[in-house]
Amino acid sequence: MAMLGSQGEAEEVAQEVLMIAHGAMASFRFEGSVRAWLFGIARRVCAKRIAKRVRRSQLLHLVHDANAAPDGPHDLAARRERAVKVRAALERLKPTEREALLLRYQAGLGFRELAAACGIEEAAARKRASRGLAAMRKILDPEVMR
Repeated sequence: MAMLGSQGEAEEVAQEVLMIAHGAMASFRFEGSVRAWLFGIARRVCAKRIAKRVRRSQLLHLVHDANAAPDGPHDLAARRERAVKVRAALERLKPTEREALLLRYQAGLGFRELAAACGIEEAAARKRASRGLAAMRKILDPEVMR
């Protein structure tokens, strides 16, 4: 959802990933976790879908945390505004840095799993995430990062 911006498309990709994984399970070499392997497949499927898009005019509106009770309509509006700013900042990142941040912080992968999912070394995964965070800090004003 975070990479594609559409719940429906994310559900389609999830089904596609599971079908691909089922067909490729015999080739899984157990060099990393199954979770990282699945995220790697998902990353490639998402990248193909994103590459096919002609225009990227719609911004993803991140859904606010359902567990947090907003103080009122102003709090909800402020959260949505921050979410729009963060999504816009994510869109300005290099695809590799955006992908690293989403897999690290949205999907909760460790750096080793992130590296396996992206097919890179762990040090490179750490560097991508670090560069992505630095770029986000430059793009967003300090008020949004609270």
